[in-house]
Amino acid sequence: MARRRLLATVAFPFAGTVFVLSQVLRAAHRSDLPSFPNQDPSGTFGDPGDPNLRIVAVGDSSITAPGVEALDNVWVRSIAIALAAEGRHVEMLALAIGGSKAHDVIEGQLAEALRLEPDIVLVSVGANDALRGVPPGKYRRRLTYIVDRFTSTGAPVVILGMGDAGSIPRLPPSIRPLCSWRSRVFNQICIDVAVANPLTVKVYTQGTLASAFWADLSLFSGDQFHAGDAGHQLFAREAMPAVRAALAVADGKGPRSSGALRMIAT
Repeated sequence: MARRRLLATVAFPFAGTVFVLSQVLRAAHRSDLPSFPNQDPSGTFGDPGDPNLRIVAVGDSSITAPGVEALDNVWVRSIAIALAAEGRHVEMLALAIGGSKAHDVIEGQLAEALRLEPDIVLVSVGANDALRGVPPGKYRRRLTYIVDRFTSTGAPVVILGMGDAGSIPRLPPSIRPLCSWRSRVFNQICIDVAVANPLTVKVYTQGTLASAFWADLSLFSGDQFHAGDAGHQLFAREAMPAVRAALAVADGKGPRSSGALRMIAT
């Protein structure tokens, strides 16, 4: 009897993950909703005579922004524009590829990102891991590896993390509670990784970012899956405090210890 209970306990999350994966794949190919191309928010902003700041962004479609109409509204580009207005010459170099999981960042983006010698790194990956059935332990190991490789060069890292994927209108209602649960699990991993690394900051995503997309469907793009212009502007506002904390470390004005950065992570 005890063995049967154990098998049932192990089988339930596995079956739930397989079901979610099948439903996510079905939702991704709905013929009644549009699909949009990925975009490159890279650019150079500000006066070339100002101090240079090179930001490299790796991850998934939260950076490539399918469905965003004005490229300047993409959150990583919006942050670069704001920092340039404060007296910096900002290079925003986005290497993200839509659909990427943490494994894909390691295999296809990490080497080039390191070669570019960034001053600050923005890491936004995890949604596809959560929605496509990657075990949390594997995601933890892969995200830790990504962050450690960057911070070993001295570059501070900002992790966006997860909001609430259960709010995505394109997903069937039957899987939204499980998607919300996996979002929380994977976001906690992002927090743990950030707290463990002295040069890493985690954006706070379980407040406004977790609730706003439930309350306001206009934050989504027309495909009802990815964030639209207004959603990306919200990303930028919520991410800016974490970026400023990382920037203070990069400028040598902030503490290179995790204590000051944990306040943003929790």
